[in-house]
Amino acid sequence: MDNLVHVDDSRRILHVDMDAFYASIEQRDTPAYKRQPLVISRDPRQTGGRGVVTTANYVARKFGVHSAMPSQQALKLCPKAIFVTPNFHHYRAISDQIHQIFHEYTDIIETVAFDEAYLDVTKNKLAIADPVELAVRLQAEIWDQTHLTSSIGISYSKFLAKEASDYRKPVGITIIHAEDAHDFLMKLPIERFRGVGKKTVPRMHELNILNGQDLFAWDELDLINKFGRFGEILYQRVRGADDRPVEYQRERKSIGNETTYWPFLMTRSAVDTQLDKLAGMLAETVKKQQMHGRTLVLKVRYGDFKTKTKRVTQPDFLDNDPRLYAQMAKEIMTSLPDNPEGIRLLGITLTGLAPITFENIALDLFEHEQRRHFQKG
Repeated sequence: MDNLVHVDDSRRILHVDMDAFYASIEQRDTPAYKRQPLVISRDPRQTGGRGVVTTANYVARKFGVHSAMPSQQALKLCPKAIFVTPNFHHYRAISDQIHQIFHEYTDIIETVAFDEAYLDVTKNKLAIADPVELAVRLQAEIWDQTHLTSSIGISYSKFLAKEASDYRKPVGITIIHAEDAHDFLMKLPIERFRGVGKKTVPRMHELNILNGQDLFAWDELDLINKFGRFGEILYQRVRGADDRPVEYQRERKSIGNETTYWPFLMTRSAVDTQLDKLAGMLAETVKKQQMHGRTLVLKVRYGDFKTKTKRVTQPDFLDNDPRLYAQMAKEIMTSLPDNPEGIRLLGITLTGLAPITFENIALDLFEHEQRRHFQKG
């Protein structure tokens, strides 16, 4: 049984993947790192061997260091590596800057991570018909504004766009046309098919499915019998079918920040200090986004992993004032029960958002009319 699969090749989707994003930021900020093996992780020599590699620059990768590897193992592979503790607040800010560039081209953006996103540019703001031309322009603009490199994949589906972005890293642009998809997929190692993870690979190899061509030879019902719903998806993917849309929110639902602490916060003064910092970060982001909101949410996770979330909603939009956010968060904190285990995470989020426009401004028209009356008198 070999069912016909419908392939919609009318879309133009970009997958933008920043090259070794965190490591590239650290190299940009400290040029001396560029020619040295750099690992973004807490130094295992200072943590008793604990820690996991977030990413590594391309020099360190030549020694076999890669993301998700225990940092102790990375040190054994590359004893001369420089370990830098990740600064996620800094990385997030730069990611936001890159996303602002994306919005110059399209608002149909699906964020996968700080360093990765899908863009549907079928109908883009610049009316550029050639997706390669658009990708070249986007890649150059990211470099001009951030001095960071990216790789971009282009195709009619998310699956193929992602495969294309991996094809020529770093600083690559690759397009997979509909007429070239079959040949590309036949040569693709089975490990590269989305969803085929560490547990599935041995099963595939046992069935002599080593690449796309081997997978293509399987009947749909046989794949479903072996892998369930995932078998049906694999049957479609290897035939170039992937109609998943680029998922995006037309309106942002919330703005917030949260931080995990080690050692845990054990005193109220330490908690207040961190709430002040989070409130300042929130106010800065709200200002950049040109938004305001009515509801402040405090999230607290204790040392025993118990989590409390409490919110306060005002009838009018809150002033974008870090002191106000901090005061509200501290008042919420006072209302929560004490926990001797300490606090491992705090977060402050603003919801009930709306853009700052003239229509949103609250005016007391009666007071305004009174003031004008007295001025005349």
